[in-house]
Amino acid sequence: MADPVVVDIPHKLGRDVARARIAGGMSKIAEIVPGGGHVEQRWDGDTLHFTVSAMGQTVASRLQVFDTHVHAEVHLPPMLALFASKVREKLVEKGTKLLK
Repeated sequence: MADPVVVDIPHKLGRDVARARIAGGMSKIAEIVPGGGHVEQRWDGDTLHFTVSAMGQTVASRLQVFDTHVHAEVHLPPMLALFASKVREKLVEKGTKLLK
């Protein structure tokens, strides 16, 4: 299995507001996976676990919301590992916009 895509996205919103923005913007976050389709999600405290189905594969991800940043991990299956740099780029772009 390939190394996960890991990104820390800073914000000045505080934990509760950042969590609410993420919850409201899940459709935008799901766009980080090329060809992504069905999304399943669940919150465990301040951690969002979600999966995106893409190209017949399942991409497992986790967002941990902190007071000053969001820590994101995206675990790409080997078939989608070629898109790791694109996923990282989209995650930073969409996450930063969402948390402004």
